[in-house]
Amino acid sequence: MSVDFEQGKTNLIIGASGSGKTVLLKAIAGLHSVDEGSIFYGTTDFTNLEEKERKAIHKQMGMLFQGAALFDFATALENVRFPLDFFTDWSLAERNERAGFCLERVNLRDAGNKYPSELSGGMQKRVGIARAIVMNPRYLFCDEPNSGLDPQTAIVIDRLISDITHEYNMTTIINTHDMNSVMAIGEKLVFLHNGEKEWEGSKDTILQAENQALNDFVFASEMARLLKTSER
Repeated sequence: MSVDFEQGKTNLIIGASGSGKTVLLKAIAGLHSVDEGSIFYGTTDFTNLEEKERKAIHKQMGMLFQGAALFDFATALENVRFPLDFFTDWSLAERNERAGFCLERVNLRDAGNKYPSELSGGMQKRVGIARAIVMNPRYLFCDEPNSGLDPQTAIVIDRLISDITHEYNMTTIINTHDMNSVMAIGEKLVFLHNGEKEWEGSKDTILQAENQALNDFVFASEMARLLKTSER
């Protein structure tokens, strides 16, 4: 499998459950070891770096986990500030200022003192996005960012990730099986099937693709969406 993910764009890894999306994303982010092949950041072979060199690239990454993965014992501001507490020697005032700015960027200006249990699922995802960008990363990884969200909130999260990607010119890689996300923000798409790359293209070409596995995936996704709509 050979894939180039593009800077300043939303790169979506799509496919059915069990197709290998999460394994690929974790491998790219250095959270999963690889048995063969190489992962390059620019011209740097990430797979052959020593731990100290890897850590330098890890500082350039932001990660939005599927369940937001917020610390229940910490406020929204403290959750967003956590990477700064861990990776920088900034003063507390500087860290709070940066964390507050990121909360404001995701439209949660007044939520800094609230705990995750006091926030809706969509608000928790936005706190997760704020934490992912607090270090001003070059790379943003999102694992099923719309999981568990209602359609309207999912649209908000999609648009926010897309806007931030373009605003900060990041290389954003998103795992999803949500065709609504694909058609809304899919600038580059990579379709996985049984652990292999079957197709790549964009939202403008996916519906004309001559790939049976991809066509089956699109059809099944659309049928699932219509079923959910009819149940409401």
